[in-house]
Amino acid sequence: MTSKHAKDQPAPRTTASVRRRCSPAKLDRMKDLGASRPILADQALAIGREPADQGTDIKGLLRWVEALGREQPRSIGFPGALDFSYQELAPVLDVLVNNVGDPESSDASAVSAKAHELAVVRFLAETAGADPDDIYGYVAGGGVEGIERGLELARERLPHAPVYVSDQAHYAVRKVAERLRMKLVNVPSRPGGEMDPAELRLRVAVRGHLGRVGLSGGRRPGAIILATTGSTFRGAYDNVAALRRAASSAGALHVHVDAAMGGLIAAHAPSRPSWSFADGADSISVSGHKVLGMPVPCSVFLARRDHVGEGRPGAEYVGATDRTWGCSRSGLAVLLLWARLRSLGHEGLHERVGACLDVASYAAEQLAQVEGAAADRVTDSIVVTVNRPAEWVVDRWHLAVEGGRAHMVCVSHVTRATVDRFRDDLARGYAA
Repeated sequence: MTSKHAKDQPAPRTTASVRRRCSPAKLDRMKDLGASRPILADQALAIGREPADQGTDIKGLLRWVEALGREQPRSIGFPGALDFSYQELAPVLDVLVNNVGDPESSDASAVSAKAHELAVVRFLAETAGADPDDIYGYVAGGGVEGIERGLELARERLPHAPVYVSDQAHYAVRKVAERLRMKLVNVPSRPGGEMDPAELRLRVAVRGHLGRVGLSGGRRPGAIILATTGSTFRGAYDNVAALRRAASSAGALHVHVDAAMGGLIAAHAPSRPSWSFADGADSISVSGHKVLGMPVPCSVFLARRDHVGEGRPGAEYVGATDRTWGCSRSGLAVLLLWARLRSLGHEGLHERVGACLDVASYAAEQLAQVEGAAADRVTDSIVVTVNRPAEWVVDRWHLAVEGGRAHMVCVSHVTRATVDRFRDDLARGYAA
């Protein structure tokens, strides 16, 4: 709500002014090219000189929450479980919880939840096939931060090594590599969507020869492999053990596993994908909000302790050592993540994943019966892909699209009934 003196403020960008700059024809062209539509400034949300009426704003926010809730049952295109409620923990919102520096180090603020964070790290280290005592980790802001910390650690160990990454990896890998000034080598994937070990072996051989030329004594540069567990569009699993074998001619290796979407699934999948520390991973990042269900994005970064080394002292006023990517980290995310995992345990998580896989299997069967869908699902993936349907179906079900394909992600709020309704709309969309 704007104050009565809002007219004294510089005029915000209104919907009309933005639309004048972005004509309907231009917006349609942007959509055809796969570009996102711009967010239009809403003058009703402008912040003025004087306080707004809090009661009015709260009512507006609650209406927004209700509208969002109406859309959530049809939100099936992006990984993010929505079947959660943390209302009993609402008092946590009345305190500042700031996990500054290492979770293993006390700090001067005394407003942290680091003991809870260590419990989360130890649980996920076990989930990822390791002895928790051998793993260092912390709760990060999101999956991309986990990738960035993993590649930074790999660069510290192998400063001359290129990064080998699948053509199915998350789009943010490229921008992370650019920020870290690391050479990126794209590796083709197999038809199932996983990185092809044979193609990796070929590229490692070529890069290894070139790398020796620039290093004294003909030393091998090593290789950094960014494996994906649960690829963005198909949910495919790169085989970590096979990739390590394929890249062995490079010499020293560091394998970081982006397990944001698929780590928790792979840990409980019947086919037992090769993704964990037991399979040869050196560092792993796992999302907190995709499978578990969280009101805030978060992830957990894990690494072999002997790769990370001792914590470096931070500033004296912080009073903590630090091996994290940032400084201040959300203690709220830590507490919610701890509460969620505590309510599940390993057995509850296994059941939750099993339910997701069951719905994904059902979805693949049902959508395969829809004429024109050409439904496809990778073994033990929670993602089902179909031919891109009519635009109204894409919009109604909030589908993720890539070229001529679209996908649904069977996280825990997606039920068999959801699949049935989506199947019927999909059939109508193709028939139109």
